[in-house]
Amino acid sequence: MSDLKKIKNELFLKLKSKLNLSEVNQIKSDLFGKNGLVSLQFKKIGTIAETERKKFASELNVIKNELQDLINLKIKEIENEEIKEKLQKEKIDITLPERPFVRGKIHPVSQTIDEISSIFSEIGFSVEEGPDVESEYNNFTALNTPDNHPARDMHDTFYLDEKKERLLRTHTSPVQIRTMLKDKPPFKIIAPGRTYRSDSDQTHAPMFHQVEGLHIDKDINMGHLKGCLNHFVKEFFELDKIKMRFRPSHFPFTEPSAEVDIGYEMKDDKIVIGEGDQWLEILGCGMVHPNVLRNVKVDPTKFQGYAFGIGIDRLAMLKYGINDLRAFFDCDYRWLNHFGFDPLDVPTNYRGLSR
Repeated sequence: MSDLKKIKNELFLKLKSKLNLSEVNQIKSDLFGKNGLVSLQFKKIGTIAETERKKFASELNVIKNELQDLINLKIKEIENEEIKEKLQKEKIDITLPERPFVRGKIHPVSQTIDEISSIFSEIGFSVEEGPDVESEYNNFTALNTPDNHPARDMHDTFYLDEKKERLLRTHTSPVQIRTMLKDKPPFKIIAPGRTYRSDSDQTHAPMFHQVEGLHIDKDINMGHLKGCLNHFVKEFFELDKIKMRFRPSHFPFTEPSAEVDIGYEMKDDKIVIGEGDQWLEILGCGMVHPNVLRNVKVDPTKFQGYAFGIGIDRLAMLKYGINDLRAFFDCDYRWLNHFGFDPLDVPTNYRGLSR
């Protein structure tokens, strides 16, 4: 014990000198480590006579606590010195100019999706979503698209396996199938999301955005479809009236089917939507084919309805004067800074629907 007291006095003087954290930790290890001086003294307690054991243990605990207090005090002192030194070196020069602050922008596609969702929500449509990776059945077969249909061609579709059972969805129509399989009619939904086709030019991209609409109920007809789309187009382009026509077309999943054109005219090399003697195709639509209803266990003799598909990127290009679809995916901040929307200063046509 006398040796330990001597060591304590020597360490007390040593800890008064200038040490770094590593040196203090080494002293701590030498004293309280597995084979440290203090640890070994505690191991000796069992060998001491019972009459002396209590006194020895008591004195040993006192010395141990004193040494621990000295070491902890030194560690705190060193840490405080390091903080002071760091603060001296890291002084902020308040005369320097402020750092530039860049605030992000809402992408035109995100803005357009929210606008579309808001408009349709106001007339009773709910928003449904589905996975980007789909089954062949949901993407084609259930939608009355036969095996020999051109849409199944490898040049148009991104298949994920050799058996062509999994693929990147080519439209958001599979969400129709998923919704009708899990619930019972009536249905009144829109399904915005990413879609994929092997195509790339000024007006086409391998990945693009589409919104699918579906309304299934009793006694639904083409008049309801026309009224719905007429309301949407006027609201989206913020027009009191719109020149619109429905051209007969063909889609496997609708019958009858139609392409929808809106009138426009050119003014100062810009497209002006609304009136005019020129026509611009904006979407496809039709009455849901009875075979599609049968595939989802809906009786076509009791229920019928309409569906439509709208290219979100195309609508954004028309409304906001963007002339190249590929720019949407270039990740050019300068472009986004010009065409994007300030989240803290959204335009009046932004309805602010949270999806």
